[in-house]
Amino acid sequence: MLLREEQAADREAVRLVNTLAFGRASEADLVERLRDAGLVVASLVAEEEGRVVAHILFTRLEMETARGPVAAASLAPMAVLPERQRRGIGSALVPRGLELCRERGVVVVVVVGHPTYYPRFGFSAELARRLRAPFSGESFMAVELEPGVMAGRSGWVRYPDAFGALPAQLP
Repeated sequence: MLLREEQAADREAVRLVNTLAFGRASEADLVERLRDAGLVVASLVAEEEGRVVAHILFTRLEMETARGPVAAASLAPMAVLPERQRRGIGSALVPRGLELCRERGVVVVVVVGHPTYYPRFGFSAELARRLRAPFSGESFMAVELEPGVMAGRSGWVRYPDAFGALPAQLP
C-alpha cells in the first residue's frame, strides 16, 4: 500500500471512494467544496496496485481563544472503500495526515467521529469540551499537535461555510 498526497488526477477516484464508503454523495460533495474554497491543509490517498482505495482530508478551521487564534484543522472526511475496510488503511492515513498538518503549522486538529476509533491517535473528547462548536459529546474530539498548546485555554471553533449547515449537537 502506498500513502501519498492527492493529485489532480485522483479527483474522480477520491469522489468514488467517498461516495461508496458513505453510501451517498454528501461527503464527496464536501471534499469538492473544501477544495474549491482553498482550505486544504493535507489530502492523502491510499493506493493499492495503482488503485485509490482510501482518502483522508484535513482543512483549515478557524479557532479562537482568549489568548488569540490557534492554527487548527478539521479531519473530515476519511473514507475507505467498503471491501478494504478493517485492514489498517485508515489507521495508516490518520497519523500520516497529522504529521503533515504538524509540518504545515497546524497545532490542533478536531474530528467528529467514532469515539472508540480516534482516541488511539491522541484525539480526546475531554480536550474538545473546552471548545464551543456546532458539535459536542463524545464524538467531537481534538488532538494537540503541539503538546500543551491548549493548556489553560478555551475558545470556539467556526467551521467554514463549505461544511454547510451543521447541527447544533450530534444526535
